[in-house]
Amino acid sequence: MTNNDILIRLRYALDIKDKDMVEIFKLGGIEMTIEEVQKMLTKPKDVYDYDAEDDFDPADDEESINVNNKTLELFLNGLIIFKRGKQEPKPGQPERPPLSNEPANNILLKKLKIALTLTSEDIMEILEEVGITITKSELGALLRKKGHKNFKECGDKYARNFLKGLTVRYRG
Repeated sequence: MTNNDILIRLRYALDIKDKDMVEIFKLGGIEMTIEEVQKMLTKPKDVYDYDAEDDFDPADDEESINVNNKTLELFLNGLIIFKRGKQEPKPGQPERPPLSNEPANNILLKKLKIALTLTSEDIMEILEEVGITITKSELGALLRKKGHKNFKECGDKYARNFLKGLTVRYRG
């Protein structure tokens, strides 16, 4: 699952409008236009959709913008501020949290847990609604910091089903 897919599914699940997406990016520290956001929310053309005689060059695909991990994390930081309000940093604390070096799916779970004020039980219930059973210790491993001995990388299965569960919960 690409970062573009994550943004598309998250936007749908939480019913976020284009102008709110621009505002969330701004809160995260990135200036975006509505056109740029819309390009991020279109699926890039797939190389496999073309015949061999078609000269497909992914660089020519100007209809979409690929989202990297840094951009996704800044968007999720902005979503936290958008949903919960700006928190004043304590003395000696940086104004913005440092970017992590973790897989995108782990970042997604952690940041959405904060932004939507979810508990671990809530996340387990959301996954249960779409038929995925996860234990509290497995979830804890997904929410750990990279480098911790019990850290586990979050696979696409959990991330995709978590976003699907959010859609069920927030859009009915």
